[in-house]
Amino acid sequence: MKDKITMLYLGIIAKQEAVSIDFLLERIKDGRIVIPHNKNRKLLKPCGIGEGLRTKVNVNIGTSPDLIDISLELKKLKIAVQFGADTVMDLSTGGDLKKIRRVLLKECPIPFGTVPIYQVAVEASKKRKDISKMKAADIFEILEEKAEDGVDFWTIHAGINLDSLKRLRNQDRITSVVSRGGTLTIEWMVRNKKENPLYEYFDRVIEIAKRYNITLSLGDGLRPGSISDATDRPQIQELITLGELTNKAGQSGVAVMIEGPGHVPLNQIESNVVLEKKLCNRAPFYVLGPLVTDVAPGYDHITSAIGGALAAFYGADFLCYVTPSEHLRIPSLEDVKEGLIASRIAAHSADVAKGISSAIDWDKRFSEFRKERNWKAQIKNALDPTRPAEYRESIKSSFDDVCSMCGKYCSMKSMEELLKRVLKNPY
Repeated sequence: MKDKITMLYLGIIAKQEAVSIDFLLERIKDGRIVIPHNKNRKLLKPCGIGEGLRTKVNVNIGTSPDLIDISLELKKLKIAVQFGADTVMDLSTGGDLKKIRRVLLKECPIPFGTVPIYQVAVEASKKRKDISKMKAADIFEILEEKAEDGVDFWTIHAGINLDSLKRLRNQDRITSVVSRGGTLTIEWMVRNKKENPLYEYFDRVIEIAKRYNITLSLGDGLRPGSISDATDRPQIQELITLGELTNKAGQSGVAVMIEGPGHVPLNQIESNVVLEKKLCNRAPFYVLGPLVTDVAPGYDHITSAIGGALAAFYGADFLCYVTPSEHLRIPSLEDVKEGLIASRIAAHSADVAKGISSAIDWDKRFSEFRKERNWKAQIKNALDPTRPAEYRESIKSSFDDVCSMCGKYCSMKSMEELLKRVLKNPY
């Protein structure tokens, strides 16, 4: 843990988070904080994820078989970094996946994650003509390749096993399995009538991760895809297994995050966080959303921000953004920005409520600028400076220090002038 690069990152993160290096080291040792960084890659913007730190936000990018454009994905990466993403994941399934990953990694200053089973399945389809014909050796070959390239964290669907499949068969779910990685894993298991290699040979996963200092993000392949399916037996069965795998990885000194749902109604979010923290030794919790309703396609960045704010308040550590195009299409550049900003608002709102000093100070400082009608400072210190700048530039007002909503009836300006008169001429 105390190599030069790690200590450099610890110093940067301690300063960012206003905590001590000893605080970070203690919680890293306990598995409550992770710092994703592959030993083969240097990060310009490292981050810590876990208990006592700011809630972090991940952005997913990547090609599909219908849209293969590396230049577009590079633009998405640029937007993610520009607007404050803490990490990025490449979920590409179309084109030359190795080339795409390496091009993105070269330009990525923040921790970079992937889902190895995607590449395994795509290559099995090409080489062996059938996903079911992939071999366990194929999986570990790809893990090694990604590790060597410098990937900082993997999503590994190791919690799906033959026992959890029995539970799934007996559960009357509406949306069955919605995880792409989970579905690919289950398809292989069912058609080959074998155990999940990532579960059966988890020791090999640990060995590679430890050798390259990769953080394992244990995927929720059985996460609910509708709020009616939330917190059911298959989901919790998988979570129990992930807790056991967390112990195993921790004993070997490998960092672990736990991925979580998914679609969860508001009244079940707290229990989902509590269960993860209890069953997985308080390992950092990485949630997709969660989305709190199923009926808002085109606005799922909002439904997920609502759920993400609550989840983070109750103890989730890491939010995966959801874009307006979720469930509908591959995200556009604008979708990436909208999804990221919505998720960052959720994360920051939770941090304020949790008492994170840097979050509280940011809001307090911003309120002072608002009181002063200091538009330049407000724009500069906004979570997204571009939109308020556009709005401000678009107005035509005879009053430079107010907005066009109230104009000369601005309450802050009126009260400022009133208080000045009162101080000069008290009652």
